[in-house]
Amino acid sequence: MTPAPTHPHTPDDDPEAYVGLDAATAERRARERGWTTVRSLPPDAVITMEYLSGRLNFTVKGGSVVRCWKG
Repeated sequence: MTPAPTHPHTPDDDPEAYVGLDAATAERRARERGWTTVRSLPPDAVITMEYLSGRLNFTVKGGSVVRCWKG
């Protein structure tokens, strides 16, 4: 039997806490809190919506985070 795949840990962190931070500070904080992947996106970016454990997504406008979500 093959072993079950392991998924990165998703930190117990509130995405709303990142809204309003500048992008660099938000990314640094996310990595310090254990997020394995941090993705910054411009407003209205076209992205795939597959869920990836351990990933935190930011929408950044004018250098500040305006939206944040897990996966």
